[in-house]
Amino acid sequence: MQPVGLRYDSMKIALALLLFLGAAEARAQVQVELRLPRLQFIAYEPVVATIGITNLAGRDIELHDADGETWFGFEVTGSQGQSIGPIKPVAQPPLKIGAGQHVTQKINLTPLFQVQDYGAYHVRAHIYFPDLSKYFYSQAKVFEVTDARPVWQQTVGMPEGAGPGNARTYSLMTNRFPDHTSLYVRIANKDTGVVYATYSLGRMIIYDDPKVQIDKTNQLHVLHCSAPRTWSYSVIGLNGELVSHTTYMETKTRPRLLQTADGMVAVRGGMVEAPAATTASKATVPKLSDRPQNDE
Repeated sequence: MQPVGLRYDSMKIALALLLFLGAAEARAQVQVELRLPRLQFIAYEPVVATIGITNLAGRDIELHDADGETWFGFEVTGSQGQSIGPIKPVAQPPLKIGAGQHVTQKINLTPLFQVQDYGAYHVRAHIYFPDLSKYFYSQAKVFEVTDARPVWQQTVGMPEGAGPGNARTYSLMTNRFPDHTSLYVRIANKDTGVVYATYSLGRMIIYDDPKVQIDKTNQLHVLHCSAPRTWSYSVIGLNGELVSHTTYMETKTRPRLLQTADGMVAVRGGMVEAPAATTASKATVPKLSDRPQNDE
Protein backbone atom coordinates (compact mmCIF):
# COMPACT_ATOMS: atom_id res chain seq x y z
CA MET A 1 0.00 0.00 0.00
CA GLN A 2 1.30 3.46 -0.99
CA PRO A 3 2.20 5.70 1.99
CA VAL A 4 -0.23 8.56 2.67
CA GLY A 5 2.47 11.19 2.28
CA LEU A 6 3.50 9.81 -1.09
CA ARG A 7 -0.11 9.70 -2.30
CA TYR A 8 -0.55 13.31 -1.15
CA ASP A 9 2.60 14.38 -3.03
CA SER A 10 1.36 12.57 -6.14
CA MET A 11 -1.98 14.37 -5.93
CA LYS A 12 -0.21 17.73 -5.62
CA ILE A 13 1.93 16.96 -8.67
CA ALA A 14 -1.13 15.88 -10.68
CA LEU A 15 -3.02 19.01 -9.64
CA ALA A 16 -0.06 21.23 -10.54
CA LEU A 17 0.19 19.50 -13.92
CA LEU A 18 -3.51 20.07 -14.60
CA LEU A 19 -3.20 23.73 -13.63
CA PHE A 20 -0.16 24.09 -15.87
CA LEU A 21 -1.91 22.45 -18.81
CA GLY A 22 -4.96 24.65 -18.22
CA ALA A 23 -2.79 27.76 -18.15
CA ALA A 24 -0.97 26.65 -21.28
CA GLU A 25 -4.31 26.08 -23.01
CA ALA A 26 -5.47 29.56 -21.99
CA ARG A 27 -2.24 31.12 -23.22
CA ALA A 28 -2.63 29.31 -26.51
CA GLN A 29 -6.05 30.81 -27.31
CA VAL A 30 -4.56 33.74 -29.27
CA GLN A 31 -0.98 33.99 -30.49
CA VAL A 32 0.48 37.47 -31.11
CA GLU A 33 3.62 38.22 -33.12
CA LEU A 34 5.35 41.56 -33.70
CA ARG A 35 7.77 42.34 -36.54
CA LEU A 36 9.66 45.51 -37.46
CA PRO A 37 11.22 46.03 -40.90
CA ARG A 38 14.63 46.93 -39.42
CA LEU A 39 16.37 47.98 -36.20
CA GLN A 40 17.25 51.61 -37.04
CA PHE A 41 14.97 54.49 -38.00
CA ILE A 42 15.43 58.21 -38.63
CA ALA A 43 13.67 60.63 -36.27
CA TYR A 44 10.06 61.19 -37.48
CA GLU A 45 10.32 58.38 -40.03
CA PRO A 46 7.32 56.01 -40.01
CA VAL A 47 8.01 53.01 -37.76
CA VAL A 48 5.57 50.51 -39.27
CA ALA A 49 5.01 47.45 -37.08
CA THR A 50 3.46 44.30 -38.52
CA ILE A 51 1.25 42.48 -36.04
CA GLY A 52 0.41 38.83 -36.66
CA ILE A 53 -2.59 37.33 -34.83
CA THR A 54 -3.31 33.58 -34.91
CA ASN A 55 -6.61 32.15 -33.66
CA LEU A 56 -5.88 28.96 -31.68
CA ALA A 57 -9.21 28.88 -29.85
CA GLY A 58 -10.60 26.05 -31.98
CA ARG A 59 -13.53 28.20 -33.10
CA ASP A 60 -14.24 31.50 -34.81
CA ILE A 61 -13.60 34.52 -32.57
CA GLU A 62 -14.21 38.27 -32.68
CA LEU A 63 -11.76 40.71 -31.13
CA HIS A 64 -13.46 43.93 -30.00
CA ASP A 65 -13.38 46.52 -27.24
CA ALA A 66 -15.05 45.22 -24.08
CA ASP A 67 -14.99 45.53 -20.29
CA GLY A 68 -13.62 49.04 -20.65
CA GLU A 69 -10.54 47.71 -22.47
CA THR A 70 -9.47 48.36 -26.06
CA TRP A 71 -8.77 45.09 -27.83
CA PHE A 72 -5.52 46.21 -29.48
CA GLY A 73 -2.58 48.20 -28.16
CA PHE A 74 1.15 48.55 -27.55
CA GLU A 75 3.47 48.91 -24.58
CA VAL A 76 6.44 51.18 -25.36
CA THR A 77 9.37 51.95 -23.07
CA GLY A 78 12.35 54.25 -23.60
CA SER A 79 16.07 53.60 -23.23
CA GLN A 80 15.92 54.41 -19.50
CA GLY A 81 13.03 52.00 -18.95
CA GLN A 82 10.47 54.80 -18.74
CA SER A 83 6.95 53.99 -19.93
CA ILE A 84 5.81 55.98 -22.98
CA GLY A 85 2.05 56.37 -23.14
CA PRO A 86 0.13 56.76 -26.38
CA ILE A 87 -0.49 60.24 -27.78
CA LYS A 88 -3.91 58.99 -28.79
CA PRO A 89 -5.69 55.61 -28.52
CA VAL A 90 -4.81 52.89 -31.00
CA ALA A 91 -8.35 52.71 -32.36
CA GLN A 92 -8.99 49.57 -34.40
CA PRO A 93 -12.36 48.26 -35.65
CA PRO A 94 -13.53 44.83 -34.42
CA LEU A 95 -11.76 41.92 -36.10
CA LYS A 96 -13.26 38.49 -36.83
CA ILE A 97 -10.78 35.62 -37.19
CA GLY A 98 -11.77 32.13 -38.29
CA ALA A 99 -10.59 29.05 -36.42
CA GLY A 100 -6.91 28.43 -37.13
CA GLN A 101 -6.58 31.55 -39.27
CA HIS A 102 -3.65 33.99 -39.17
CA VAL A 103 -4.19 37.69 -39.94
CA THR A 104 -1.83 40.65 -39.99
CA GLN A 105 -2.24 44.33 -39.16
CA LYS A 106 0.21 47.11 -40.06
CA ILE A 107 0.39 50.00 -37.59
CA ASN A 108 2.57 53.13 -37.83
CA LEU A 109 3.90 53.81 -34.32
CA THR A 110 5.31 57.27 -35.10
CA PRO A 111 2.05 59.29 -34.83
CA LEU A 112 0.87 57.20 -31.85
CA PHE A 113 3.85 57.48 -29.47
CA GLN A 114 6.57 60.01 -28.70
CA VAL A 115 9.41 58.01 -30.25
CA GLN A 116 11.14 60.92 -32.01
CA ASP A 117 13.92 61.45 -29.45
CA TYR A 118 17.20 59.73 -30.21
CA GLY A 119 17.74 56.44 -28.40
CA ALA A 120 16.52 52.86 -28.11
CA TYR A 121 12.89 51.86 -27.61
CA HIS A 122 11.27 48.58 -26.57
CA VAL A 123 7.82 47.76 -27.91
CA ARG A 124 5.42 44.85 -27.61
CA ALA A 125 1.86 44.42 -28.84
CA HIS A 126 -1.04 43.13 -26.79
CA ILE A 127 -4.46 41.75 -27.66
CA TYR A 128 -7.42 41.74 -25.27
CA PHE A 129 -9.58 38.62 -25.74
CA PRO A 130 -12.98 39.44 -24.19
CA ASP A 131 -14.13 35.79 -24.11
CA LEU A 132 -11.48 35.08 -21.47
CA SER A 133 -11.13 38.67 -20.14
CA LYS A 134 -7.43 38.14 -20.76
CA TYR A 135 -4.53 39.89 -22.49
CA PHE A 136 -2.16 38.10 -24.86
CA TYR A 137 1.26 39.61 -25.58
CA SER A 138 3.85 39.47 -28.33
CA GLN A 139 7.57 39.24 -27.71
CA ALA A 140 9.23 42.62 -27.20
CA LYS A 141 11.22 44.17 -30.04
CA VAL A 142 13.88 46.87 -29.88
CA PHE A 143 14.44 49.67 -32.38
CA GLU A 144 16.75 52.69 -32.39
CA VAL A 145 15.92 56.24 -33.46
CA THR A 146 18.77 58.33 -34.86
CA ASP A 147 19.14 61.38 -37.07
CA ALA A 148 20.77 61.50 -40.48
CA ARG A 149 23.55 63.65 -41.91
CA PRO A 150 22.09 66.84 -43.48
CA VAL A 151 23.19 67.51 -47.05
CA TRP A 152 20.79 70.26 -48.23
CA GLN A 153 18.04 72.51 -46.85
CA GLN A 154 15.75 75.21 -48.23
CA THR A 155 12.78 77.14 -46.80
CA VAL A 156 10.00 78.19 -49.19
CA GLY A 157 6.73 80.06 -48.88
CA MET A 158 3.27 78.56 -49.14
CA PRO A 159 1.12 79.45 -52.15
CA GLU A 160 -2.40 80.50 -51.23
CA GLY A 161 -4.57 77.49 -50.45
CA ALA A 162 -1.64 75.02 -50.49
CA GLY A 163 -1.93 74.08 -46.80
CA PRO A 164 -1.63 75.33 -43.21
CA GLY A 165 1.17 77.70 -42.17
CA ASN A 166 3.10 80.17 -44.27
CA ALA A 167 6.39 78.34 -44.87
CA ARG A 168 7.92 74.91 -45.37
CA THR A 169 11.52 73.78 -44.91
CA TYR A 170 12.71 70.97 -47.16
CA SER A 171 15.71 68.99 -45.88
CA LEU A 172 17.70 66.24 -47.57
CA MET A 173 19.70 63.88 -45.35
CA THR A 174 21.72 60.70 -45.77
CA ASN A 175 21.94 57.76 -43.40
CA ARG A 176 24.43 54.94 -43.66
CA PHE A 177 23.15 51.44 -42.95
CA PRO A 178 25.41 48.37 -42.72
CA ASP A 179 25.01 47.51 -46.41
CA HIS A 180 23.91 50.76 -48.09
CA THR A 181 23.30 54.51 -47.77
CA SER A 182 19.78 55.96 -48.07
CA LEU A 183 18.66 59.47 -49.01
CA TYR A 184 15.91 60.95 -46.83
CA VAL A 185 13.62 63.94 -47.21
CA ARG A 186 11.99 65.86 -44.37
CA ILE A 187 9.30 68.53 -44.67
CA ALA A 188 8.75 70.78 -41.64
CA ASN A 189 7.51 74.16 -40.46
CA LYS A 190 10.38 75.54 -38.40
CA ASP A 191 8.26 78.34 -36.93
CA THR A 192 5.75 75.94 -35.34
CA GLY A 193 8.00 72.89 -35.00
CA VAL A 194 5.61 70.65 -36.96
CA VAL A 195 7.27 67.88 -38.97
CA TYR A 196 4.92 66.90 -41.79
CA ALA A 197 6.86 63.92 -43.12
CA THR A 198 10.21 62.15 -43.05
CA TYR A 199 10.86 59.21 -45.36
CA SER A 200 13.44 57.56 -47.56
CA LEU A 201 13.77 58.33 -51.26
CA GLY A 202 15.77 55.13 -51.74
CA ARG A 203 19.36 54.00 -51.87
CA MET A 204 22.05 56.47 -52.85
CA ILE A 205 25.59 56.21 -54.16
CA ILE A 206 27.48 58.52 -51.83
CA TYR A 207 30.09 59.87 -54.27
CA ASP A 208 27.49 61.92 -56.16
CA ASP A 209 25.45 64.64 -54.40
CA PRO A 210 21.70 64.79 -55.13
CA LYS A 211 20.54 67.36 -57.69
CA VAL A 212 17.77 69.65 -56.44
CA GLN A 213 15.35 72.11 -58.03
CA ILE A 214 12.20 73.88 -56.78
CA ASP A 215 9.47 74.65 -59.30
CA LYS A 216 7.14 77.66 -59.45
CA THR A 217 4.60 75.94 -57.18
CA ASN A 218 7.39 75.35 -54.63
CA GLN A 219 7.34 71.59 -55.06
CA LEU A 220 10.72 69.91 -54.52
CA HIS A 221 12.40 67.94 -57.34
CA VAL A 222 15.25 65.59 -56.41
CA LEU A 223 17.44 63.57 -58.79
CA HIS A 224 20.00 61.25 -57.20
CA CYS A 225 22.19 58.35 -58.26
CA SER A 226 20.76 55.18 -56.72
CA ALA A 227 23.00 52.59 -58.43
CA PRO A 228 25.64 52.55 -61.17
CA ARG A 229 24.13 54.33 -64.22
CA THR A 230 20.75 54.42 -62.43
CA TRP A 231 19.03 57.60 -61.20
CA SER A 232 15.93 58.14 -59.07
CA TYR A 233 13.75 61.19 -59.70
CA SER A 234 11.31 62.24 -56.96
CA VAL A 235 8.81 65.09 -56.72
CA ILE A 236 7.73 66.04 -53.19
CA GLY A 237 4.78 68.28 -52.28
CA LEU A 238 4.62 71.02 -49.66
CA ASN A 239 2.69 68.88 -47.18
CA GLY A 240 5.05 65.92 -47.47
CA GLU A 241 3.29 63.91 -50.14
CA LEU A 242 5.41 61.98 -52.63
CA VAL A 243 3.92 63.25 -55.89
CA SER A 244 5.91 60.94 -58.18
CA HIS A 245 8.92 58.66 -58.24
CA THR A 246 10.60 57.60 -61.50
CA THR A 247 13.75 55.67 -62.39
CA TYR A 248 16.07 56.85 -65.17
CA MET A 249 18.95 54.96 -66.80
CA GLU A 250 22.02 56.65 -68.22
CA THR A 251 22.34 56.24 -71.98
CA LYS A 252 24.67 58.44 -74.01
CA THR A 253 23.79 61.26 -71.62
CA ARG A 254 23.34 61.47 -67.87
CA PRO A 255 19.88 62.64 -66.69
CA ARG A 256 19.78 66.18 -65.25
CA LEU A 257 17.20 68.60 -63.87
CA LEU A 258 16.24 71.58 -66.02
CA GLN A 259 14.13 74.63 -65.13
CA THR A 260 11.73 75.18 -68.02
CA ALA A 261 10.57 78.54 -69.38
CA ASP A 262 7.22 78.27 -67.58
CA GLY A 263 8.88 77.83 -64.18
CA MET A 264 8.40 74.09 -63.94
CA VAL A 265 11.13 71.43 -63.70
CA ALA A 266 11.85 68.62 -66.14
CA VAL A 267 14.41 65.84 -66.55
CA ARG A 268 16.57 65.90 -69.65
CA GLY A 269 18.85 63.07 -70.74
CA GLY A 270 18.82 59.42 -69.89
CA MET A 271 15.91 57.05 -70.45
CA VAL A 272 12.93 56.25 -68.27
CA GLU A 273 13.23 52.69 -66.95
CA ALA A 274 9.86 52.55 -65.20
CA PRO A 275 6.79 54.80 -65.02
CA ALA A 276 5.99 56.81 -61.92
CA ALA A 277 5.06 54.48 -59.07
CA THR A 278 4.10 56.16 -55.83
CA THR A 279 1.65 53.74 -54.27
CA ALA A 280 4.13 51.88 -52.05
CA SER A 281 5.87 55.03 -50.89
CA LYS A 282 2.66 56.89 -50.16
CA ALA A 283 1.47 54.03 -48.00
CA THR A 284 4.32 54.69 -45.54
CA VAL A 285 3.76 58.45 -45.28
CA PRO A 286 1.46 59.37 -42.36
CA LYS A 287 -1.63 61.43 -42.98
CA LEU A 288 -1.19 65.13 -42.30
CA SER A 289 -3.50 64.95 -39.28
CA ASP A 290 -1.52 62.01 -37.85
CA ARG A 291 1.94 63.54 -38.00
CA PRO A 292 3.56 64.35 -34.67
CA GLN A 293 4.81 67.74 -33.63
CA ASN A 294 8.44 68.57 -32.96
CA ASP A 295 8.77 70.35 -29.63
CA GLU A 296 12.39 71.33 -30.16
